[in-house]
Amino acid sequence: MAILTPAELASIRRPYRAASLLPRRAYHDPEIHEFERREWFHRDWSIVGRESDAEAPGEYFLAEQDGEPLVVVRARDGVLRAFYNVCQHRGTAVVEEQCGKAVRFQCPYHAWIYDLDGKLIRAKHTEDLDDFSFETFGLRAVRLATWQGFVFVSLDPAAPELSHFLADLVPHWNRFDFGRLRSARQVRYDVGSNWKFIAENYSECYHCPGLHPQLNKLTPYDLGGDYESEGPWEGGWMELAGNAETMALAGGHRDGRPAILGMTPLDERRVYYYVLWPNTFISIHPDYVLAHRLVARGVERTTVVCDWLFDSATTALPGFDASDAYDFWDMTNRQDWHVCELQQQGTKSRSWVSGRFSNQEASVHAFDLMCADHYANDGIETRRTVRERYDTLPPKKRGERWDCDRRQVRRPPQGSRRPKT
Repeated sequence: MAILTPAELASIRRPYRAASLLPRRAYHDPEIHEFERREWFHRDWSIVGRESDAEAPGEYFLAEQDGEPLVVVRARDGVLRAFYNVCQHRGTAVVEEQCGKAVRFQCPYHAWIYDLDGKLIRAKHTEDLDDFSFETFGLRAVRLATWQGFVFVSLDPAAPELSHFLADLVPHWNRFDFGRLRSARQVRYDVGSNWKFIAENYSECYHCPGLHPQLNKLTPYDLGGDYESEGPWEGGWMELAGNAETMALAGGHRDGRPAILGMTPLDERRVYYYVLWPNTFISIHPDYVLAHRLVARGVERTTVVCDWLFDSATTALPGFDASDAYDFWDMTNRQDWHVCELQQQGTKSRSWVSGRFSNQEASVHAFDLMCADHYANDGIETRRTVRERYDTLPPKKRGERWDCDRRQVRRPPQGSRRPKT
């Protein structure tokens, strides 16, 4: 049974000029949050880091997915693997340091030792136990796959392959090689907001003139367009104005930083924004990629992990300094988190039931449609409104398609978990 009512789902799945936002309880009801954890964060593929975070054999980093503690490690055979960071003896966390390099993992409690491939190789005083073997008490493995240098995990053994999950985003990004990128700065934010408010905020720039005047000067809120997707993502682009070269302080200049490999002349005049279901934002700038990962801590708290990714050749340049990009987005992020927290406070009021979209918020509706379709789990995917250019008016003319329709999704209903065909 869908956790939202048929009437609630129908109100979201209308064309966006007639649609409503998710209902109030979607942001405040602990039962809905637990549904999202169980059906989305546990099952679907999510990014937890970068391949470069564990590049050489023995290198590892800790991660978290749906509250589960994980360790991601490059084994001696060069294969990247993920395990629950849980000793199979008494359940102690085996690895304590956030990242590092190890020859093997030793539990700090009773010194059970695990090899980098997860196999148990030493457990003193177990030799006379009944029905016990090292082969069956290794670290529990978690499904891991990589794409464009990002490390994805799924806690569901029956989840479809990552390539099926990503669908048409793979060819959409074919011209890029983000595997070359390295994290030059990471910042974690604690936000007093439901994770979906943060995703909706990221999906529109209607708020930019008032809230982000510096950003709006570089990429005016009404210059851009949307993409139509066949997979679990929504995205679009915004146009750099004037002599701006990227999103950074001091007029948006790159200070000699070269464009990312694969960038076309058209790409160098745009900034691309993507929401990758369920909890990752990826912004592609001419000279760097910005990745936000959301970790839902409950109904009204979210950890946002923000990574600035630059080409390894760029970070090796003499005098490399991207503080103009870091500071620009740190300022912008904090402005966004503030209004998301205000939204969390205000929507607690019984006077707010479910808002309406402005004509600048088709991409917010696109995110809400992904939520509605996943709540419904009825095998139907609702097609989003696509604005080929934001400044195309009046509606339904010169490149805007805004009749929402429904199509059979290649993703099976949750519980079936068959690969897409």
